[in-house]
Amino acid sequence: MEIPLLSDVVIILGLAVVVILLFQRFRLPTILGFLMTGVIAGPHGLNLIADVHDIEILAEIGVILLLFIIGMEFSLRNLALIKRTVLLGGATQVLVTILLVGLVLMMFNFTAAEGFFVGFLFALSSTAIVLKLLQDKGEINSPHGKVVLGILIFQDIVVVPMMLVAPLMAGGSENIVVELLLMVLKGAFVIVFVLISARYLVPKLLFVVAQTKSKELFILSIVVICFAVAWLTQSLGLSLALGAFMAGLIISESEYSHQATSNILPFREIFTSFFFVSIGMLLDFAFMLQHLPLILLLTVCTFILKGVIAAMAARILQYPLRTSILVGLSLFQVGEFAFILSKTGINSGLLSQEVYQYFLSVSLLTMAITPFVIGSFHTIANKLSTRWVPVNNQIPNAPVNADASDDMHHLEDHIVIIGYGINGRNVAKAARHASIPYVIVELNAVTVKEERLRGEPILYGDAVHGVILSHINIHKARVVVIAISDPEATKRIISSIREVSDKVHIIVRTRFVQEMEENFRLGADEVIPEEFETSIEIFTRVLSKYLMPRDEIANFTYSIRADNYDMLRSLTGSKTNAGNISTDLPDIEVASLRIYTKEDSLVGKTLIDADVRNRFGITVVGIKRDGDTLLEINAHTKLKRGDVVYVVGKPSDVMRFNNFVRAD
Repeated sequence: MEIPLLSDVVIILGLAVVVILLFQRFRLPTILGFLMTGVIAGPHGLNLIADVHDIEILAEIGVILLLFIIGMEFSLRNLALIKRTVLLGGATQVLVTILLVGLVLMMFNFTAAEGFFVGFLFALSSTAIVLKLLQDKGEINSPHGKVVLGILIFQDIVVVPMMLVAPLMAGGSENIVVELLLMVLKGAFVIVFVLISARYLVPKLLFVVAQTKSKELFILSIVVICFAVAWLTQSLGLSLALGAFMAGLIISESEYSHQATSNILPFREIFTSFFFVSIGMLLDFAFMLQHLPLILLLTVCTFILKGVIAAMAARILQYPLRTSILVGLSLFQVGEFAFILSKTGINSGLLSQEVYQYFLSVSLLTMAITPFVIGSFHTIANKLSTRWVPVNNQIPNAPVNADASDDMHHLEDHIVIIGYGINGRNVAKAARHASIPYVIVELNAVTVKEERLRGEPILYGDAVHGVILSHINIHKARVVVIAISDPEATKRIISSIREVSDKVHIIVRTRFVQEMEENFRLGADEVIPEEFETSIEIFTRVLSKYLMPRDEIANFTYSIRADNYDMLRSLTGSKTNAGNISTDLPDIEVASLRIYTKEDSLVGKTLIDADVRNRFGITVVGIKRDGDTLLEINAHTKLKRGDVVYVVGKPSDVMRFNNFVRAD
């Protein structure tokens, strides 16, 4: 029996493999590969798909799983940590974009509903593409990375109410007030259902399921919860996507959310690929070529408008211009959730086919150029911020540092800590404990306000600028610790410090060893790469387990650091000056073993009567009994059941003794 859907699936996935492999060669996003697969296989391309409707059903499942996982990854507790960035920054970016796009389109004879709905679409950026690019660059925890993440979280959340509001905007109801009230009541019912399920029902159900230790039952339960809640919301006249998001929220606050996410992810990747392919099938490539000049103009306008609005949102959050420009250059594209929302617009009559084709073309172009823009956005931001901002730039509405400046003018021989993340906080704690004067420079306005209330000597500002460095007496400082996550900003700060002082000792924390050489060249005295320091710490503990003398371990780690980690950077693993550690490691193990056995040849006997040393080849050096540790061990010390004995011997002998005492 022939199954048409099977041949369509094979064609789509096979073609996607080829297209995505080609796209990876040019470092283009995977999403673009799926969209291009749809363009090639769709009715406007080679027309390879027999039944587009079946593919759209698979795509709908992909949307459900996508929003389900978004819901599971959404945590109210984590949101509270960045609530200001999410709520203020995200709301500013989304609302201003919707307002401006809607007003502009109304000037071109669009209705208010149509104009503002297109504003909905263009307000959304690509979470998948942007976060992956920032993660690859190691900048997700940088100041601009945190702002971008906060705004994207807001966009991912706001797409759900957008999907609910769209049908009402179309004006299909005679009494919109009643319809809106009814939707609010339905929404309230769903929220109450979610709260009760998340608090009482689902945790108990998943606990019972988890006790069975059946992976198949656990996955089945998660999938049933997802589709059952989605079906419930659709039955109430709400969207499937809303139900999937709510189902994710139900599970998100339980201890099973991480396992559920890992189990669902493979299914999501497959089915969402069909969604993006189905979107690509709708793109008329001939239309795109026919209207290419106008499409390119709209792409440029989108780039400028969204980039400026996102940068403005970052400025409102009191970040400096350079960081704000980086945010704008990260969020200029139209994102994948806009494709989901566009389907609602088509069904509601808010998008004509012509406007939809323009939207698809502009979206694809903005997504296509995103990797190239983010790849060089530091260079662009540096040039723009240098041109537009004087050296003594002050940020509008920034916290006042007058009191801090008065306190800091007398500082000398102090530590300057740039960045108040985990590393910066630890350096400050150590300096306070050692009674060494220090001052902190931080870009997060909320952190500055909170820490000054706690009495920390902290100053708001960007250490790139000379006026900030002069406020903290950089020329009188002994040490500067740069502990920020932005590698480009780190380089600029080093250069700025060296323009003021040659004698201050600069210590830089960096994530990757590739950044070391450039930092040294710019004037850093010490560069500490996290990835190598982690390796050194791990190997130090390994050597300790091999009973290597502590002075030899210390000399070994010192030699590695003195050689600028050459041994760890060597591709061949050949020995450098740091490789002269003795490899004559003792074949000895120290272990603590509990006596479970009732064997009378050991239990109740003295060590000499049990003949432990001759029988097992191990030496008992200590015993823990009833909470007390016995260290004065001699031949007449008795062994009792339940004792924890500390023994020394060859690993094989220790293992043999362990097997004996564990036998019951």
